[in-house]
Amino acid sequence: MKSICVFCGSVMGKNPIYKQTAQELGLFLTKNHIRLVYGGGKVGLMGVIADTVMQNGGKVVGVIPQFLIEMEVAHSRLSEQIMVKTMHERKKRMTDMADGFIIMAGGIGTMDEFFEILAWAQLGLHNKPVALLNTNGFFDKLLDYIDFATQEGFIKPQCKQQIILVDDKIDSLFEKMQNYQPTNMKKWLTKAQV
Repeated sequence: MKSICVFCGSVMGKNPIYKQTAQELGLFLTKNHIRLVYGGGKVGLMGVIADTVMQNGGKVVGVIPQFLIEMEVAHSRLSEQIMVKTMHERKKRMTDMADGFIIMAGGIGTMDEFFEILAWAQLGLHNKPVALLNTNGFFDKLLDYIDFATQEGFIKPQCKQQIILVDDKIDSLFEKMQNYQPTNMKKWLTKAQV
């Protein structure tokens, strides 16, 4: 993997472990010569991971919509900053540039990015690994929701078993991403269900 897209919070969160994890992930990417692709912001965990990669000689590509640049949240010291018009275009550009995705702690925007990229994997629009870095058990309740929705028949069991990678350690999560084998889940609905 040469390029990883990281989705994470535009705030730090209350527990310093999230900032520390962003710094550790930034160092991991740099040491392994992996380019960071992210949302282009200078604030929160987004800014921490970008700063860490840049300060250690790594490459960072930010993808940010014009309206966020106008709000003065764009990072000004990246290897490359790509301006787009919409949030949808932002996600598409980041998806195209990445070999895989790591989702860290974050809020509504991070969850939007996670679920959209997960839906695209389920529909066969990409075959790249989608990984949750479960720092401090941050995603435990999200995984409980996915289990419940699966029990209720709204999510196929293969989704969690074969598409979503989860770990609380960066090294082992990355190893899972490298060993990821895409699953063909294109046949989501049968003609009888439509």
